[in-house]
Amino acid sequence: MSSGMVEVVIDSIRVHLMAPQRVVVLKQVNAERYLTIWVGPYEAEAITVALQEVEMVRPLTHDLLKNVFKAFNARIVRVEIVKLQDDIYYGNIVAEADGREIHIDSRSSDAIAIAARAHAPIMVHPSVMESAGVEPDQDMPETIVPARKEPPPPLTDDASDRLSVFKDFLDTLDIDNPDKDKPDSPPA
Repeated sequence: MSSGMVEVVIDSIRVHLMAPQRVVVLKQVNAERYLTIWVGPYEAEAITVALQEVEMVRPLTHDLLKNVFKAFNARIVRVEIVKLQDDIYYGNIVAEADGREIHIDSRSSDAIAIAARAHAPIMVHPSVMESAGVEPDQDMPETIVPARKEPPPPLTDDASDRLSVFKDFLDTLDIDNPDKDKPDSPPA
């Protein structure tokens, strides 16, 4: 194993609700330190499929790549997250073939997807963990200050007109008597 590297495991894959992006959360093996890497939806799906060991009818791209390694008698030893530059993570797939170690440049998301399929360790360069790793206790404020409640800004006339259809519908509901429109049930 590469000396000095920090071993991590895939903790979770999370969805960003406001964008088509996903976040892979990696957790350091022997510490409460996390590394989050933004990935695209296809890469997130590829990682999820591998983690859940879903059998696909035909090989996906990362399955194909794993099969190519196997066809050439190369064993995937580990994957590495080696650098963080300009908010881009750089990955590396490390394989062993014919007694020599081969390093293949990779996007970090592809390297993680390969690691999940090959059950290979994921290693992170210490400088990446130092600059981007997060420890929950350090990042949580000691005291939580409640957010200041401000009234929402007034609705524009256009927005008010669009919402009037909902107000009209709500006005027709008899909330005080929810059983009013139900047919009478026979006495018990």
